Amino acid sequence: MVVTSIDIDPSDLRAARTLVRASSNAETVEIALKAVIASRQRQQAEAIERIISRHFDDEDIDAPTITPAGRHEDAS
Repeated sequence: MVVTSIDIDPSDLRAARTLVRASSNAETVEIALKAVIASRQRQQAEAIERIISRHFDDEDIDAPTITPAGRHEDAS
């Protein structure tokens, strides 16, 4: 475990500690960090599932590539 010194608004810390029913400030921060990480991992998993579940019609497959406005194709 790493010991870190950070500035946290005391009223925010008290509110978070009450919400998560933590026994200490350190536990409050640990729970908050784990919640943020878990939330981001769920978002990424949901995005992957949306990509995997997409259905393409025959006319979508091998469709021409369109360069977005303001971008130039590489001159390779």
